[in-house]
Amino acid sequence: MTRPILFQLLRLRLWLLDRLRLEETKATLCWAGVIGLAGGFSSVLFREGIRVFQHLLTGRSGGVVQVISELPLAHRVLVPTLGGLLAGATLYFGMRLLRGQRSTDYMEAVVLGDGVIRVRSTLVKCLSSLFSIASGGSIGREGPMVQLSAMVASLVGRMARFTTPRRQLMVACGAAAGIASAYNAPIAGALFVAEIVLGSISMESFGPLVVSSVLATITTREILGDKPIYEIPPFEMVSKWELIPYLGLGLLAGSVAPVFLRFLQKSEDEFSKINAALYARLALGGLVVGALSIHAPQVCGNGYSVVTSILHSAWVWHALALMLLYKLLATGATVGSGAVGGVFTPTLFCGAALGALYGIPLHAWQPEWTASAPAYALVGMGCFLAATTHAPLTSILILFEMTLDYAIVLPLMLACVTAYYVSCGLQARSIYSDSLDRKRKETGTVSLEAIKVSALMKPGSPVVLETAPFIEVARMFAKYQYNFLYVVNRENVFRGVIGLHDIKSVLNDPDLERARCIIAIDLIRPRFPTLTPDTSMKLAMRVFTTHVGERIPVLDPKSRKLLGVVSKKDVLLTLAHNGFQANAPAGESPPAPA
Repeated sequence: MTRPILFQLLRLRLWLLDRLRLEETKATLCWAGVIGLAGGFSSVLFREGIRVFQHLLTGRSGGVVQVISELPLAHRVLVPTLGGLLAGATLYFGMRLLRGQRSTDYMEAVVLGDGVIRVRSTLVKCLSSLFSIASGGSIGREGPMVQLSAMVASLVGRMARFTTPRRQLMVACGAAAGIASAYNAPIAGALFVAEIVLGSISMESFGPLVVSSVLATITTREILGDKPIYEIPPFEMVSKWELIPYLGLGLLAGSVAPVFLRFLQKSEDEFSKINAALYARLALGGLVVGALSIHAPQVCGNGYSVVTSILHSAWVWHALALMLLYKLLATGATVGSGAVGGVFTPTLFCGAALGALYGIPLHAWQPEWTASAPAYALVGMGCFLAATTHAPLTSILILFEMTLDYAIVLPLMLACVTAYYVSCGLQARSIYSDSLDRKRKETGTVSLEAIKVSALMKPGSPVVLETAPFIEVARMFAKYQYNFLYVVNRENVFRGVIGLHDIKSVLNDPDLERARCIIAIDLIRPRFPTLTPDTSMKLAMRVFTTHVGERIPVLDPKSRKLLGVVSKKDVLLTLAHNGFQANAPAGESPPAPA
C-alpha cells in the first residue's frame, strides 16, 4: 500500500470516528448477531431431532398427544418407559465415557463459571432429552434448546478468545436466542436472560441480548413459518370491575406456586432415595407417565395441545381439575426421575389450568361482568409463570407477545405483580434457585472484591517501538481497529501511547515528506492512565470513568513493562453481572497517569 493511499484511508477512518463514534460495542453486537443466527438454526435442528426420534419410537408422526392416543394401551405404557430407559442410559454411560468433564448448564456458565460450556457433555444431555421428549415425557423442549444454543455461543466465545466477561455475555446471548426461537418471542427471550440469569438490565448486556433474540426469531420464522406457538383467542375485559377477580387470580397463583415448587423438589428427593441406576430411575419415571396416559394421554408432552384446548374449548370443571392433577403427577415423575428438559412450558400448562378452574365458577356466578374461562386461563399462564420464576417482567411480555392484544396488559400486569409478591412472601426461592445454589456449593463463588485486573487482562497489542518511523505508526493504525497504539522500548518498558487523533496534524500536512523525520516517541501523549495486575475491579472502573478510551494498559508495578490491557466493556460486564457499584474501596486511590 503506497503512502498517499495509506494516509487517505487513515483520514477517512478519522472522519468516520468523529461522526459515528465507533467503539468495541459494534464488534460485540456483530458476534451477538452471529450467535442469534446459530441459536435459531440449532433450535430448528433440535425440533427436527424430536420428530425423527418420535417416529423411531412410535412409528408415527404428529403431536405427542395425538401420537400417544393412537397407540394401543400396552404401547402407551411401553413407549414412555423405553424412552426413559434410553434417556437414562444415554446420560449414565455418556457421562461415564466423559469422566472428568463436568456437565455445565448455561446459568452456571454465566453466573458462576467462566463462560465455558463443554460440547460433548452438552450433546450427551441433549441426546438424552430427545429420547425423553420424543417418547412423551412430561417436560418442555425449551430447556435443551436453550442449552444447545448457549453451547454454540460458548464455542464461539472460546474460538474468538474472548475474555471471561465477554464469554459469559455470549453464553447469555445464546440462551436468549434459544428462548426466543423456542417461543417465537424475541422481547421475552432477551428479558428472560437479563432478569433471571444476569439479574441486570444494563445496556452493556441487554443490547447484545436483543440482537441475538431478534436474529434467532427471524431465523426460525423463515424456516418454520411465522405461526405463533399458541393460537390465542381475542381477549376482552367485560367490565372495569373485573380487575378485582384478576387480582384474586394473582393471589391464588402466588399462593399455589410455592406448593408446586415444593412438589417438584419432593419428587426429586423421593426418586433420589431409590437405590437404582440412573437409567432405571428414568425408566420408572417413564412408566408412571405411561400408566397415567392410559386414562389421560394428554399428560404426555409439554402440554401444548391441552393448553390450546383450554383456550378454545369449554371444559367441565372436574374434568379439568383431574387433568391438572394427572399432569402434575406426570411432570413430577419426569422431572423427579432426572430427565433433561425444561419446566417452563409445563408451568404455562399449570397456570392455564389454574386460571380456567378459577374462571369457570366465577363466570357462572357473574356472567354479566366477568369474561369466560379462557381469558382467566391466559392471565393464569402469566401470573403462575411470574410466581414460579420470580420474573414478572418476562412473564408479562411473553404473554403479550403471544397474544399481541393490548387489552390483556392491564389485568396481566396486576395479576403478575400480585402473584410475584405473594410467592416471594411465602417462599423466597424461585424455580431456578435450587439449581444455582447447588452449583454454588460445588464451585464456590468469588466476590467482586477479590477479582483483580489480572483476571481480565489480555495481550497488549498493538505496540510499536519508540524508534519506529511515522509510516510504521500509520500502518499499525490501518491494520488494527484501535484508537491508541502503545509505545515501548526494546525491553518492552512502557513509554506512552499514541492516539489516532494525535497523528491528524501530520496526515493533514500537505508536505508528506515531513513525516519522514517523525518517529513514535515524538508523538506520544505526556500523560495516560495505567493499571497494575493487582488493581481491584472497583478501582479500575473508577479510572475508566475519567478516561475516554476503551482500553487501559496494565504495567508491572516495578519494571513498568507492558503486561497487557484491560477493556472497559469487560470491567462493565463484570460489575453488571456481580451487581456491585463501581466505587473504589476507602483509602484506595487510582494510580497516577504515566
